Amino acid sequence: MPIRLCRIDDRLIHGQVVLGWARTLDIGDIVLVDDEVAASPWEQDLYRMAVPPELQVEFVSIEQARHRLREWQEGAKAVLILTGTIEAMARLLAGASRPPAVNLGGIHHREGRTERLPYLYLTDDELGALRQLQSSGIKVSAEDVPGAGAVELEALAE
Repeated sequence: MPIRLCRIDDRLIHGQVVLGWARTLDIGDIVLVDDEVAASPWEQDLYRMAVPPELQVEFVSIEQARHRLREWQEGAKAVLILTGTIEAMARLLAGASRPPAVNLGGIHHREGRTERLPYLYLTDDELGALRQLQSSGIKVSAEDVPGAGAVELEALAE
């Protein structure tokens, strides 16, 4: 399956994504799925500056990504799909025939969130949304950098 990683990280494209995950997984294409960024050329230019020339980066809306998911799953190029929110990832993968696993990266502190891991803060509703994703057949785990060891979703509720 050419989708090597589906990651939720509220910082979107940054060093851990490009240097850690993309290099480790031999990614050829980073797909940033975000409605606002897909509609903003200046934000796209900003994120492109963080991506080395050997990597392709695409900016698509959630709806565009839903229509291209099968193409990425069956394509020859290794793909990293990136969203900034749990909601966006859930909308993207809703009803997918062969949903890939989801990696939780940096989801940072804000009002109402509880620290689950040093890099992962979730509200009870967000945790519930992740449980719902997992109950639909999508494996969900947290791992900030490659090799750090995945933390299963069940362990985040403790």
